[in-house]
Amino acid sequence: MSDLKLTLQQELPGDAETIERLHERAFGPGRFARAAERVREQATNAPRLSFVARVATLVVGSVLLTPIHIGETKALMLGPLAVEPAFRSRGIGRALLEKAIAEAEAQGYTAIMLVGDESYYGRMGFRRVPAGSIILPGPVDPMRVLLRTGSDEMRGAIKGLVRGG
Repeated sequence: MSDLKLTLQQELPGDAETIERLHERAFGPGRFARAAERVREQATNAPRLSFVARVATLVVGSVLLTPIHIGETKALMLGPLAVEPAFRSRGIGRALLEKAIAEAEAQGYTAIMLVGDESYYGRMGFRRVPAGSIILPGPVDPMRVLLRTGSDEMRGAIKGLVRGG
C-alpha cells in the first residue's frame, strides 16, 4: 500500500452506485443468493459504520457494517468487504477492516460477525463459532461463520438466530 496515496473515509450518500458496481465486479450476480444478504435485507445500513478507500477520487474498496442481533445480543455484521481487482493484495482490505473495527469499538460494539475465510479474517481476531450456535436465515457453510469479540467467554455465550438490528 505504500506506493498508493490511499484515503479512508465514511461512505458518502453519492457513493452508493459506485459501491454497488464494485460489488457486482467483485462478487457477481450470485451475491444476492447469500445468507448474509437475507440479513442485510432486514436491516438498515449504518453509513457511520461504512467506509470507502479512495485513490484520488476513485473508489477502490469498501466495507459495510450492518447492525444486527444474534439471539438477544446486539452486534454488527461485517460485509461485504470488496476491493477493485486491480488494487488487490496491496493492504487495502486490511486497512478498511482496521478502520471499521476501530469505529465499531469506538461506538461501543463488542461483537462483529461475518461469513468468510478464517485464514484471511483470523488475522484481525475473527474466530470460527461452534456449528449451529449462530444461525443465519439461509444456507451457509458453518465453517465460515466467524465472530470477533472481546473474549473467548463472550464468543461462546453469543448464540441464536441472526436478524437485522
